[in-house]
Amino acid sequence: METKTIKNESKDTQTTERISGSEAIIKCLLAEGVDILYGYPGGAIMPVYDELYKYQDQLHHVLTRHEQGATHAAQGYARISGKVGVAIATSGPGATNLITGIADAQIDSTPMVCITGQVGSHLLGSDAFQETDIVGISTPVTKWNHQITKASEIPEVFAKAFYIAKSGRPGPVLIDITKDAQFEEFDFKYEKCKGVRSYKPVPDTSEKTLKAAADLINNAKRPLIVWGQGVILGQAEEEFKAVIEKAGIPSAWTILGASAIPTSHPLNVGMVGMHGNYAPNVLTNECDVLIAIGMRFDDRVTGNLATYAKQAKIVHFEIDPAEVDKNVKTDVAVLGDAKASLKALLPLLNANSHSEWHQKFKDLYEIEFNKVIKNDLHPTKEGLTMGEVLKEINIQTKGEAAIVSDVGQHQMIACRYADFNKTKSNITSGGLGTMGFALPAAIGAKMAAPEREVVMIAGDGGYQMTIQELGTIFQQRVPVKIVVLNNEFLGMVRQWQQLFFDKRYASTEMVNPDFVAIAKGYGIDAKQVSKRTDLKDAVKEMIDCDGPYFLEVRVEKEDNVFPMIPTGASVSDIRLE
Repeated sequence: METKTIKNESKDTQTTERISGSEAIIKCLLAEGVDILYGYPGGAIMPVYDELYKYQDQLHHVLTRHEQGATHAAQGYARISGKVGVAIATSGPGATNLITGIADAQIDSTPMVCITGQVGSHLLGSDAFQETDIVGISTPVTKWNHQITKASEIPEVFAKAFYIAKSGRPGPVLIDITKDAQFEEFDFKYEKCKGVRSYKPVPDTSEKTLKAAADLINNAKRPLIVWGQGVILGQAEEEFKAVIEKAGIPSAWTILGASAIPTSHPLNVGMVGMHGNYAPNVLTNECDVLIAIGMRFDDRVTGNLATYAKQAKIVHFEIDPAEVDKNVKTDVAVLGDAKASLKALLPLLNANSHSEWHQKFKDLYEIEFNKVIKNDLHPTKEGLTMGEVLKEINIQTKGEAAIVSDVGQHQMIACRYADFNKTKSNITSGGLGTMGFALPAAIGAKMAAPEREVVMIAGDGGYQMTIQELGTIFQQRVPVKIVVLNNEFLGMVRQWQQLFFDKRYASTEMVNPDFVAIAKGYGIDAKQVSKRTDLKDAVKEMIDCDGPYFLEVRVEKEDNVFPMIPTGASVSDIRLE
């Protein structure tokens, strides 16, 4: 079966028609422009699937092999397309299997609507077969949720769900629908939601705070920008680029902010955080003005808050008021959408270059290159490194690929060394750190952007958490390129055990199956590489392949990821070895 991408335009249904709740759900999805949804059928959602069967030419349902895979695929779809991802499941275990992906989407601000079936309304609270209180369970990890017990509620709830999911700071929404509401008929009419009372998705931007921010930036001698995913979610890449180029400010990124500007941009000074680049981490504690744009001062970025940028004035551009002063006390907070805020900021800024300050970043980069980067990308030891695999992928894709990484050492290596020439190119689980994210997310990303090369990077541990999604690739023929960096360990946990637990490798060594044979069993071309002389040709063969491809690279077992900021340490106490 060939992968299908069906384009649906968002539209209101102005006429009224008598239909079932199940058909109303399909018509709501079509009205919101949904073309693909990911899910797994079961008893409590079966009426909806029966209607899906009738609408196959308009709405492509992808049968994943696990409900968690459906949420991650919907995330990958949303992250690369900017649209709302949709996942669907039955009640009970089907619904609870969605929770990890929902929590992941919540902390990473990914727009997603999840639909779950529920037992009949007369059975609610009776501990009926496959009944769970999914509304109660999902409340802490959703932006909004709602249970529908009457078919007539469906249009308004769905319109509200899509509006909430994609507006302001995006996030996941869950709709739980009882089985009787799916069967019930009513007079259907759909109107898209344009606002919700008491919910203001984008706060007003104050001219006073913009002027105060501009004054601090213009008077700064050693300014530093740290940007996050808010730049990408706000589609503010061009405005951001214009601001940093006019003000001449060195700019570093969180892992979800990567790719907003090209890796090669001269003002891009690398990644901040636990395994970030040496210069921006150290100089965070030397800058005089720190400008945070669309980021939330996560603990993996700040290290010890008691020592984080205490010498600097803090300017925070943020759409979510709850994030302001939550972790780091700001001097100026500019609320609002990043695109509008940065556009308004630009004419207030003075042109500058900060050449002496930039030189400090270059000097510290040389130290990191000689101690870390050179050994990762140009190793002289016998074993393959994860870094040289990423280097070869960069060469073969010319930095145009979307890199979907799992969680662990390989994730940090991918973020550090992948070349990103296009926005929305770094798709990974940032806040929740969900092992198993990458394979289904890569499926969703490739289906959303079939014209782009999508390369998945995973370790041997995380890969096996959702390895069953090879079945989804097999059935849908999604041409994802799968790279597993196999060190036969849970690598990041092993690194900590080596550094902080005297090499007591408790339950981290992996005894793995024949990954190549498994991939071939799913009809996927596959190869294993363990020698440096074979790496280039293997990566080229993978990229040149028209269909899905699996490449296992056997890397050194006890290779570590540096630089590293130990938990609780200051960002300036970063270790290079």
